Amino acid sequence: MDQIIVTGNGALSGQIPIAGAKNACLTLMPATLLSEEPLTLTNAPRLSDIQTMTALLQSLGAEVTSLQGGQVIAMSSHDINNHTAHYDIVRKMRASILVLGPMLARDGHAVVSLPGGCAIGARPVDLHLKALEAMGAQLDLKDGYVHAKAPGGLRGGIVEFPFVTVGATENALMAATLAKGTTVLKNAAKEPEIVDLAQCLRKMGAQIEGEGTDTITIQGVDRLHGATHPVVTDRIELGTYMLAPAIAGGEVELLGGRRDLLEAFCQKLEATGVHIEETDSGLKVSRNGNGIRSVDVTTEPFPGFPTDLQAQMMALLCTADGVSVLEEKIFENRFMHAPELMRMGAQINVQGGTARVKGVPRLKGAPVMATDLRASVSLILAGLAAEGDTVVSRVYHLDRGYEHVVSKLRGVGAKIERVREQ
Repeated sequence: MDQIIVTGNGALSGQIPIAGAKNACLTLMPATLLSEEPLTLTNAPRLSDIQTMTALLQSLGAEVTSLQGGQVIAMSSHDINNHTAHYDIVRKMRASILVLGPMLARDGHAVVSLPGGCAIGARPVDLHLKALEAMGAQLDLKDGYVHAKAPGGLRGGIVEFPFVTVGATENALMAATLAKGTTVLKNAAKEPEIVDLAQCLRKMGAQIEGEGTDTITIQGVDRLHGATHPVVTDRIELGTYMLAPAIAGGEVELLGGRRDLLEAFCQKLEATGVHIEETDSGLKVSRNGNGIRSVDVTTEPFPGFPTDLQAQMMALLCTADGVSVLEEKIFENRFMHAPELMRMGAQINVQGGTARVKGVPRLKGAPVMATDLRASVSLILAGLAAEGDTVVSRVYHLDRGYEHVVSKLRGVGAKIERVREQ
């Protein structure tokens, strides 16, 4: 098993290219199941989760080919010969549930294992199932699998989510493209990944209106055709690397960065005293010799502050002047990085869904353990400004969401290496 060693090494300088969005790509890939014609994705990220989704689609009979070093994914689902998504693949990643809607919509039946993924709360799939039931699906849960049928095909319906849910919105949106009649998704998620999916589906011939708002209307069509679509920029990778010069000092340009993907995050970062400038190539982030000011953060669905940047933001606030309060409203049990940051000298008090962070002058390097994807990178960020070496173990989480993190940070002057655990 690998470890990552980070040594606090002063200010950063240079450019970091931002990859295509993991969460968008994992949603776009199952869309191939909706059509017999090829779907090609460009600007794809090179991550282990993408490999897992590739394996899942191939197990169903889809052809999936990685081109141009993994940045292009060419898919064809002309011969789907298996309609069961087995536990041994699905357990690795929650996004696997997204094959359910497309298979059910196209062929009228599917069997999908209940998924696994990061241990950051229950994240139940019941809203996915209720959405499909509203479109006429017959569902049965047995032995850890969802058995779904729609003998006469799905039909349009009104789907009203009790709270905003990205995954269920995506599953319902894909399923509705082939349903008979009109489907209306109310209280739908507004995330850029939803907009990206709708744009791709529209290229395939779907009739969709309202993506990016809380009401999406889909007029079902008889069939979808092939398309080529670029994956949207990864806003979570963008925000993560924006925090690197904020924590370590210096100036870094994030190539491909877009402020509109992260406006709430940018406002909070600027409130700490960090400067953000839009450039022709992306976003430039800098921090001069002044310290970081404390801020309060509450995670919310888009366009609010992303839960997937909460851990990284906490790393920054560990050395802020004053007390910051972070309130987690999306997932329970998402402060597991706090005890690891405390091993580095951070002063953090967690009570339920709220963490109070009292800034200290400087963190100290220590052996720490990654507990989930975003927690792992928060520890690396903390290590950039810590005194001495920070040794991060269980970094396999990192490979699920960040491509070439060591080389990207090393390219702007960080002292970081990946080694085999002794």
